[in-house]
Amino acid sequence: MEAFTSFIPWLLDFVLHVDKHLFAFVQAYGTWVYALLFLIIFVETGVVVMPFLPGDSLLFVVGAMCGVGLMDYTLSISLLTAAAIAGNQSNYALGRHFGPRVFKWEQSRFFNKAAFLKAHDFYERYGGITLVAARFMPFLRTFAPFVAGVAQMTRRKFTFFDVVGGVLWVVGIVTIGYLFGNVPWVKTHLDKIIWAMILIPGLVIIAGALKAKFKR
Repeated sequence: MEAFTSFIPWLLDFVLHVDKHLFAFVQAYGTWVYALLFLIIFVETGVVVMPFLPGDSLLFVVGAMCGVGLMDYTLSISLLTAAAIAGNQSNYALGRHFGPRVFKWEQSRFFNKAAFLKAHDFYERYGGITLVAARFMPFLRTFAPFVAGVAQMTRRKFTFFDVVGGVLWVVGIVTIGYLFGNVPWVKTHLDKIIWAMILIPGLVIIAGALKAKFKR
């Protein structure tokens, strides 16, 4: 319990000051930073219980570090895109494996055959745009591929949008960091920018959920 309580402040500090932690790691271990980044992105997108790991802010900082020559831009986007795609595939496989078992709970309010059919129909119709949009939303991007697997979304369709979303997410945010991450104003207010990257998508999700609830 003591280890867990000490881990939470460290994790929060890592998320909010990922630039300092990443710079220190590069200084200490050099090219091993690529393996660390691959692991973080893969776990954040591929393990449904790890939605709190930094994603957007990490990619932005990677781009900024590429902009000053501390990391290689092409290698970074190649490895991190692969990690993002592989992570979603892992999450989808977990959902597809456990989904049929969960939906056998006929007495459950949410996990039953009727819920499965509705989820399957939704993901066959709108799953593509959901997966791509979810890439840019913390927490949601971790759960969307898992739910797609639970809903038995067609693997070919899932893989297509997984690749599209992964490329847009990684290349887009790393490139923004590469172009603007070393602007003096951005460096001065990076902690506020990270908070905005976390909170604004979350507020959009909450507002959408409340709107849908009141509409029903």
